[in-house]
Amino acid sequence: MRTVLLGATGSIGTQTVDLALQHPGEIRLEGLTTRSRVADLAVLVKRLEDVGAADRPWISVLDIDAHAAAAADPILSRRLLPPGEDGLLAAAGLEGVDCVVNGLVGAAGLAPTLVAAERGRRLALANKESLVIGGGLVAEAVRRGGAEVIPVDSEHSALAQCLCGRSPEELESLILTASGGPCRDWDAVQLANASRADVLAHPTWEMGPKITVDSATLMNKGLEVIEAHVLFGVAYDAIDVVVHPGSVVHSLAVFRDGAMMAQLGAPDMRVPLLYAITGERHLPLATDRIDLKALGALRFAAPDEERFPCLRLARDAGRAGGRMTIALNAANEEAVAAFLADRVGFLDIPRIIASTLDSTEPADVSDLETALAYDREARRLAKERIPTL
Repeated sequence: MRTVLLGATGSIGTQTVDLALQHPGEIRLEGLTTRSRVADLAVLVKRLEDVGAADRPWISVLDIDAHAAAAADPILSRRLLPPGEDGLLAAAGLEGVDCVVNGLVGAAGLAPTLVAAERGRRLALANKESLVIGGGLVAEAVRRGGAEVIPVDSEHSALAQCLCGRSPEELESLILTASGGPCRDWDAVQLANASRADVLAHPTWEMGPKITVDSATLMNKGLEVIEAHVLFGVAYDAIDVVVHPGSVVHSLAVFRDGAMMAQLGAPDMRVPLLYAITGERHLPLATDRIDLKALGALRFAAPDEERFPCLRLARDAGRAGGRMTIALNAANEEAVAAFLADRVGFLDIPRIIASTLDSTEPADVSDLETALAYDREARRLAKERIPTL
């Protein structure tokens, strides 16, 4: 499977590289991208070449200064694409590629998603923002290019596995599970004083800082509700969320006869990654197995949307659609960045998002340029609110 990996030095990227090392005959990385971590990228390329999982892959480096460093590196300079977004989009559209893994974080993932879809690639999509801010645009690009989208989020991968071979008419509803993050049992006073270190101490998953904060606020689950609506064509009222601290049941499908089907597994993102890259196949993988005898009871609970209002904000924005989901995502990215920089508190994140949404007029999104313009405006509104907090 000739594969391009967008975001090679991030969490999704390094786990994809691990899969290529385990399955060099199945996954061959033809292109790798990074924003600025040139030294880390050079190490990955050398590891891949040593096992034959890559042979002089194309390299994209977004940051201008980091691109200059890559040009001076004997490993990375051999097939170096232009700097900035031009190089990223060139990587997403490389000829002769079967699959594009989009492991980018945030709105920056939308444009390369559209390029890969229009080229008819299989999209192993970990960039949920592509569907949150441009679901209609992605659907149209997939239709035009004849592409295939297979989600990498553990929850949506679980749903795809539960629904594989099923008729849409059989389905009644979807249930997304949420770990609840490290602060799920905290009271309002504790949440108001939550530090960066507190929030980044996720109990079960190893993820990047932005996604880890989203998990703690339940925004990650809110974005996933929107993503599930786009991917599976299910109405918002038929998509439920339950808190499942063990992160063993990754999501469930409920059918019209009352039957429920769940996908279980150890919390390892390589499982949905391998399933997506290889076209929904279950290949051998060195990962933990669940011992049901030792597991004991499975715990589920309703999410507390009073303490964690981001889930409600996401549902409301999803129902409004168009510009509102763009504003939701943009405001969240800016608020989370401010929290990680110790400029705002944990509970300020939903306040910034709610205030930004209140100042945004609903509108349809007809093309990428419009989507990006709405994204810039929402970021401006969110940034205006950060100093006052």
